[in-house]
Amino acid sequence: MSTTMTKPADVKRTWYVLDADGQPLGRVAAKAAHILRGKHKPTFTPNVDCGDHVIIINCDKAVLTGKKLEQKKYYWHTGWIGGLKSISYKDMMAEQADRAMMIAVNGMLPNNTLGRSQLKRLRTYKGTEHNHSAQKPVAYEY
Repeated sequence: MSTTMTKPADVKRTWYVLDADGQPLGRVAAKAAHILRGKHKPTFTPNVDCGDHVIIINCDKAVLTGKKLEQKKYYWHTGWIGGLKSISYKDMMAEQADRAMMIAVNGMLPNNTLGRSQLKRLRTYKGTEHNHSAQKPVAYEY
């Protein structure tokens, strides 16, 4: 038996839709990262970007379990002295739920150029509407 190594020119990309309605935010993000990396394919190669496109809808209806909604905070630094900023997930899920999902998926991808190129294939939307119907996305079963 021989191992086949996928080449970047041989990658076939499909479009998937994940519905986050009533699902935990981390579970949806983990499934999206799995698809973006291409680990669901039998031709997965770790050093090749062989993942698919992912559209996540209903990000505003994703749930955070436990007391995470009140206690969890997202921190970032502006680059200026004393520029540490924070926002609670309660505010973030109310105003920027799609950004919260993007941050969660970004944390589950590799921190290198491969992960950054994989994140470019992720689209997140607050509601049920998206403008990628021309790509004929398939609902991912999980």
